[in-house]
Amino acid sequence: MTQGPISRLCAQLTDGSISRRQFIERATATGIGAGMALFLANANAVIAAGGSKNGYAFYPAQDAPNAAPAVGMEGRTRGEGGELRIIQWQAATTANAHQSVGTKDFLISSTVQEPLMHYLEDGSLIPNLITEVPSVENGLLAEDLSSVTFNLQEGILWSDGEPLTSRDVQFTWQWVAAPDNSNASVNFDVWDVIADVETPDELTAVVTFKSPAANWFEAFTAGAFGPILPAHAFNDEPVAANNPDFLLFPLGTGPYVITDFQPNNLVLLSMNENYREANKPYFATVNVTGGGDAASAARSVLQTGDFDYAWNLQVEPAILLDLAGISELGEVNEEAPGTLESIVGTSVERIHINFSDPNQEVDGQRSEMNMPHPFLTDLAVRQAMNLAVPRQLIADEFYGLAARTSPNILTGLEVTESPNTTWEFNLETAAQILDDAGWTMDGDVRAKDGVELVVNYGTSINQVRQKNQAVVKQAFESIGIGVILDQVDAGTFFDSSAGNDRNIGHFYWDIAMWTNNPPSPIPTSFFVSWFAGENGRNIAQESNGWSGQNYQRYVNDEFDALYNELLTQTDVEAAYQQLIGLNDILINDVVIIPEVNRPSDTYAISKRLVNDNVA
Repeated sequence: MTQGPISRLCAQLTDGSISRRQFIERATATGIGAGMALFLANANAVIAAGGSKNGYAFYPAQDAPNAAPAVGMEGRTRGEGGELRIIQWQAATTANAHQSVGTKDFLISSTVQEPLMHYLEDGSLIPNLITEVPSVENGLLAEDLSSVTFNLQEGILWSDGEPLTSRDVQFTWQWVAAPDNSNASVNFDVWDVIADVETPDELTAVVTFKSPAANWFEAFTAGAFGPILPAHAFNDEPVAANNPDFLLFPLGTGPYVITDFQPNNLVLLSMNENYREANKPYFATVNVTGGGDAASAARSVLQTGDFDYAWNLQVEPAILLDLAGISELGEVNEEAPGTLESIVGTSVERIHINFSDPNQEVDGQRSEMNMPHPFLTDLAVRQAMNLAVPRQLIADEFYGLAARTSPNILTGLEVTESPNTTWEFNLETAAQILDDAGWTMDGDVRAKDGVELVVNYGTSINQVRQKNQAVVKQAFESIGIGVILDQVDAGTFFDSSAGNDRNIGHFYWDIAMWTNNPPSPIPTSFFVSWFAGENGRNIAQESNGWSGQNYQRYVNDEFDALYNELLTQTDVEAAYQQLIGLNDILINDVVIIPEVNRPSDTYAISKRLVNDNVA
């Protein structure tokens, strides 16, 4: 693989042939963004000093160890903002991040549960529950990346008044990575890289890893993977722990506590009186109302002003601009109560292929991992489907605001964008591939050996996704692949509750569409979605409570081997290449069909709010 422009610039910065300022200017010119350019410059400063051979794993000592973004709370009083009203049309169903499968649930849990560290917008780390970010320079991170020490801030309390201690950090690891995943945690593989957590005192946790890795920080950072659990809420018993109330009403150290939770409908939050910052939070209560659709959510902020914030506005660009009062000439209605914002990111709207048979039942479950799909295991069929998706049309018509096509699942950052892949819309070639593979027309659809090419295509209920589905259906049918469309309420589609078999974990469709994005600068955990593991332990099945993260039942020894190599990679440039390699396996094997690199979020926000640090 040839060296990319960012790799060359990093090498030039390291050997001194260009200055830090020149690096940032030239890196920004490649399109990676000023924040990421600055982040890479910081990482290379450490490398040049001889402290490390990888970028993301080591950080220069921070001058301001509590460098969270300013939020304008100086001189203000806790709760003076009154009620914050959020419309989240994909309603929440659970509030424990370690048992959630959808962003709609993480958004709720993140107001209550907290990790040890957070990411800033540029990917760098800041301390949250700890006194400082571990680094080689401050002695808290082993130079060989084999261990890390976290020093907890003194005086942090859980919302019930109990103190946060290092035992809680240790307990979280024991709970999330419990033997046989007895707690059905969706984050099992992220935390299973840890060999031990020692607690020499109540404020010190020493983590030893099974193998050194560049992404040592991933399990302890951000809302999806990193929330620390209170040991006392589970009677200090981490294995097969039983606290069903914790799903809806978790104890946390965050600024809010949940006072009412009506799954798929409403979440009410009030201030955590034990929160460590005396003048925060600004809002006394938060009302998160679910249901409806994206267009009505947008209208409730942009036109009626009934709500202050509307998340994830998957609405056709023309309709959304009209709701926002923005004309074709770019004129803006200044009297509107809210504004429209769109954030460019790494999210990819994509079609997922089921490699198991959703129509055959084995021991009470469908899509059983040992029951191969009757035709989607044929690479020729997957290749034909890939060629039959009109990506550009879909991007332009339905996702226009900052959307772009991409052949990759890992996209949006030049450093990890594969140069080895392409995409094409070609119905003639798609039909020829099927002909050559022996799939011949039999009436309206193709068939081979008595098996018809008819797919059940599922996704969540949303106007944009339904129009997307319709376009793909028309294209597939034009080459002889029959399509049955299925739409599921988003609250159910992304819900991991017991007994719900209409979700992405069960994957009882042939193909399905949804979106997520890499969660960290070195997104190892992102690829756990296609990692099978020994005996398929990471494949979602009834035997593991559907907690396995490989929903597609994809098994590829080459992919698993490369994923395991990435887990122990300590060189950032090598990690980039391994990430690209994982991407290429998925794309070349047509495990997924990337449609659109869509904005990470398009949201509406009231003009009474300060639109800053919103992510």
